[in-house]
Amino acid sequence: MENRWDVAIVGGGVVGAAAAYHLSRFDLKIGLLEKRNDVCFGVSKANSGIVHGGFHYDAATTVKGRLERRGNLLFDAWSRDLGFPFVRCGILVVAFAPEQLPTVEALYKQGVANGIPGIELCDAARIRELEPKLDPSACGGLHAPGGGVVEPYAMVFAMIEAARRNGLDLRTNCEVVSARREGDDWRIEAADGRTFRARYAINAAGLYADDVSRAFGAESFRIRPRKGEEYLLDRESAARPRRVIFPVPSPHTKGVLVIPTAGGTTMIGPTSLLIDDKEDAATTAENRRRIFELAGRMVSGITEKDLIASFSGSRPVMDGCEDFTIERSAKAPHLLHAAGILSPGLTAAPAIAEEIAGLLRQDGLVLAEKPSYDLPEKVPPLREMPPEEAAERHADDPAWTNIICRCEMVSEAEIRRAIRRGHATLDGVKLATRAGMGRCQGGFCTLKIMKLIAEECGIPLEEVVKNDPGSRIAVGRLGEKA
Repeated sequence: MENRWDVAIVGGGVVGAAAAYHLSRFDLKIGLLEKRNDVCFGVSKANSGIVHGGFHYDAATTVKGRLERRGNLLFDAWSRDLGFPFVRCGILVVAFAPEQLPTVEALYKQGVANGIPGIELCDAARIRELEPKLDPSACGGLHAPGGGVVEPYAMVFAMIEAARRNGLDLRTNCEVVSARREGDDWRIEAADGRTFRARYAINAAGLYADDVSRAFGAESFRIRPRKGEEYLLDRESAARPRRVIFPVPSPHTKGVLVIPTAGGTTMIGPTSLLIDDKEDAATTAENRRRIFELAGRMVSGITEKDLIASFSGSRPVMDGCEDFTIERSAKAPHLLHAAGILSPGLTAAPAIAEEIAGLLRQDGLVLAEKPSYDLPEKVPPLREMPPEEAAERHADDPAWTNIICRCEMVSEAEIRRAIRRGHATLDGVKLATRAGMGRCQGGFCTLKIMKLIAEECGIPLEEVVKNDPGSRIAVGRLGEKA
C-alpha cells in the first residue's frame, strides 16, 4: 500500500531538513525522500559552516539578502531548541590595500540599509584590535558581530531528528525519477520502484533540483555546480582566529576565508569554479598551494604542517540566476521549488522554511499548529561534559567513558547512539559525532567504529560502508582478529 502524505519533500540537505522541521510543527503528514544513504550527504555536508552577517546582498532587491537577514536572527532560537553547535563569533571583512576600502564602505552601507545590528566600519587600529593575527598590511575593514559559525551536519541531523519525533516519514536511498498527477495527488516513483502519494511536493534537491523539476513535468532549468575546495587545519593550529575572516569580495566570490569552525578546527578556502560534473569532489595540489598562499597573506600562522583534511563541495547555481528561486511552479500544480540555493543558503535556511510554509498556505494547504511539540533530548558530547555528568553517565553505562576516537574524545556510547538514530555508515557516524574528524582522520578508530556498526546493525563487517551502497571498506573474508 502506498504512503500518502500531505507534503512530500524531495532532498535531505539543509533546506529540505529545515522545511521538514518547520512543517512538522503543524498537523500534517510529511514525507522526506533522500537519494543518498543518509541526510546531509550532498551539498550541505561540504559547507563552510558560516552564518553570514547580512551585508553582502541587498535585502530590498534580492531574495537571498532578505532571507539571509531573517535566517541569521532565527539561529539562536533554533540552536537552543535543537542543541546543535552555533557560535556568534562575528565576521570581519578586511582590506589589505587602500584601494579596497571603498568596497568595504559600500558593504557597510548595505549592512546599515539592511538593518543589521552592531555593524561597524573599522580603521587599521580597530581591525587589528579585533583580530591580532591579521597580516600587518590590514588597513581597515568591516565588523559584523552578528555573524558566526555552525556545524552544518549537526544542524541537519538535529532538524531531521526533531521532525521524525513529530511524525516525519524519512525515506533514504530513495531517488525520485518520475511523478504524475492522479486526482488530487502526486504519485511519486523512486528508482527502486517504490511509490508515494502526496497532495503537495517541495523540490529541495540541491544540485539535482533540475532533474527533479523535469521528473514532475515542471519548469526546465539547469543547475550547475560551483565547486569550492576547503582545507581543514588541526585544532591546535596557531592560525585559528577569533572571528571569521573575509577578504574584500569580487563580483562572483566572497574570496578565500579563514574560519574558526564551530568544531574547534580552522578551515581555509574555498575556491570558486563553475564546472559541469555534479559528482566531481576532487581536490588538487595546485589549488591547495593557492589557498594556503592567499590565506597566509591574511592571517599569521597558516602552515601546511597543520593540514589534516581536504574536501570539496559544490554550490547549486541556476543558469542565468545568482539569486534563490523559491516559488510555486507555474506548470505543475501544488509543486514548490526551492532551487539554486547557493551561499548564503545555510544562513537563510530557517527563513527559507518559513517562506516555504507561507507559499504552501497561499496554495491552499491548511497549516494548523500542533498543541505540543516534542524536542529531542540535548546531550552534550563527552568532550564538553562536566566531570560529574561524565561520572554519572559512566555509572549507568561504562560505554560513555570508553573512548573510541581519541583525537575528538568520542565515546562508544555516543557512536552507538548515532547508529541507533539511523547514521549507520562511517560518514554518518563521523558527521553525527565527529569520530574520525581529528588529527589522525580515523587512523586509529575506523576499525573500531566499523565493528560497532556491524554489531548494532547485525551485519558482517564486510558489509559496513563508508557512505552509500557499494562503498565498502573491507573486501573479502576477515578473520576473527581483524
